[in-house]
Amino acid sequence: MNRIEFRPIPLVGTVLLASVLWFITFYLTWSIFWIKISFSAATLALLSFWLQPNPKEHFKFNGRAIILGFMSAAVLYLIFWTGKAVSAVILPFAGQQIGGIYDKGAGSSMWLIALLLFFITGPAEELYWRGYLQKNLMARFGRWQGWLLATVIYAAVHIWSFNFMLIGAAFVAGAFWGVMYLHLRNLAPVIISHSVWSMVIFAVFPMS
Repeated sequence: MNRIEFRPIPLVGTVLLASVLWFITFYLTWSIFWIKISFSAATLALLSFWLQPNPKEHFKFNGRAIILGFMSAAVLYLIFWTGKAVSAVILPFAGQQIGGIYDKGAGSSMWLIALLLFFITGPAEELYWRGYLQKNLMARFGRWQGWLLATVIYAAVHIWSFNFMLIGAAFVAGAFWGVMYLHLRNLAPVIISHSVWSMVIFAVFPMS
């Protein structure tokens, strides 16, 4: 990976913007949730493209990327099913909070949700959270320190949901995709993983 010039002010600015966008998306009840999260993620992705020229070096769409993307999505889906089963036993409020995650999209077409997650939200989130934020934090603080900090920030912006299960889910998923990017240094399989996983877990085979 080429040397990256760490610019703290733009990076902190994007994190603050992400917090505002996630507040609007999760806390404010107006508009359709899935439209809001797609708009928020797309805004951050476009901003990351503007802040870091020549991002093509981080994309290698090939057979290996596709296989890794689908396989990792399946692994993460199984992790979440296991987590749901365990949390239902040890956390009395888990079932209600998991249901609350799905309630945010109540009334929306499953086709609309699937298309938005696969083509907009999944790719856009990875372009910003891993492709911009984590990459820059790793360049500044080191690989694992940068991964951990990016994962914590990703989970923290979900605090506006006031849903412990969702915050925990964001931490687990963010850590998972973050490790993928840390080792592969290629956003393509991470984007595929996020897009497939989110489409399946929210629209195809939901856990509610």
